[in-house]
Amino acid sequence: MSFIGKWNIVEMEMWDEDYYNMEVQAHIKIDTNNHGSFQFGLVSGLIDGTIADYVGQDRFEFTFEGNDEFDPTSGSGWVMAKEKDIIEGEFRFHLGDNSTFLARKAK
Repeated sequence: MSFIGKWNIVEMEMWDEDYYNMEVQAHIKIDTNNHGSFQFGLVSGLIDGTIADYVGQDRFEFTFEGNDEFDPTSGSGWVMAKEKDIIEGEFRFHLGDNSTFLARKAK
């Protein structure tokens, strides 16, 4: 499965839809060079990742730097295929919250 493209976040463990879609449709975008970006709620950032083998399945693992409102933030995360055109993943904030999420391939 290719992770390249824009994925609209449709569910988050830690936050409800009113928050994660507050400013824009929550999303994670992965480019062909394994870089990308994301935004949900008042959190946005740039990602740098790699494809890794995880229990026999491809998983895109990444680190990120960005902003949470006006405060700098950083962390790591991952995404992997759940089913056709749906990925599951997790954002892990350095010294902060962790949240799993589901995202659907943007049309």
